[in-house]
Amino acid sequence: MNEARGHIHPISSLIREANRIFFDMGFTFAEGPLIDSEWYNFDVLNVPKDHPARDMQDTFFIKDEPGYVLRTHTSTNQVRYMEAQMKKGNVPPYRIIAPGRAFRNEATDMTHEAEFFQIEGLVVDENISLAHLKGTLEKFLGAMLRGSVETRFRPSFFPFTEPSVEVEMRLTGENAPAKLRDRWIEMMGAGMVHPNVLKNAGVDPAKYQGFAFGMGLDRLAMLKWGIDDVRLMHSADLRFINQF
Repeated sequence: MNEARGHIHPISSLIREANRIFFDMGFTFAEGPLIDSEWYNFDVLNVPKDHPARDMQDTFFIKDEPGYVLRTHTSTNQVRYMEAQMKKGNVPPYRIIAPGRAFRNEATDMTHEAEFFQIEGLVVDENISLAHLKGTLEKFLGAMLRGSVETRFRPSFFPFTEPSVEVEMRLTGENAPAKLRDRWIEMMGAGMVHPNVLKNAGVDPAKYQGFAFGMGLDRLAMLKWGIDDVRLMHSADLRFINQF
């Protein structure tokens, strides 16, 4: 008797592949709690008290635990990891990758969900620059999307990086999906880790620099497999899952 076999969810598959690619580049896997304090979600990341992201329309606050939220990004793992390493006496270099769920109180549509997956990257060492960020991202995206990748940076603003950039990529090569080939596509936010973030983690910003980036895995899955509605990712519809 033939029994139906289960299938790996596309997000789980993407996380496994991303972990493998970054492991080969010398990165360590890191994770943190889904419910975190405002301290780790905002304060240590240099997010001002009056920043719009703290408003109720963007953040899920925990009713029975004042001062705690459903994390709005995987950036909470940055300081948690550095802080833990410094307490053990382990100074940089640090190279971590932190995939996981994040939550934002927003309306859902074809490209937005209240629950979504991100992948966070952090590198801290001496003499780190945006050139290291560019090379890392091009290697990762090229391996993930099976093509040659060119990236470009546009100036942006995030409280936890300075300078901050929006990263766009253009995929080329015969193996690149036809819908993506030779098009500039916005992929993620990134930048050099703000000195205040390093200081809050106990790392000397006069000696060490770093870069960080955060990318939506749901968006990456949509691009990789040509999925046209992000809500399918969380639908539990086996007709969708069984395609993978």
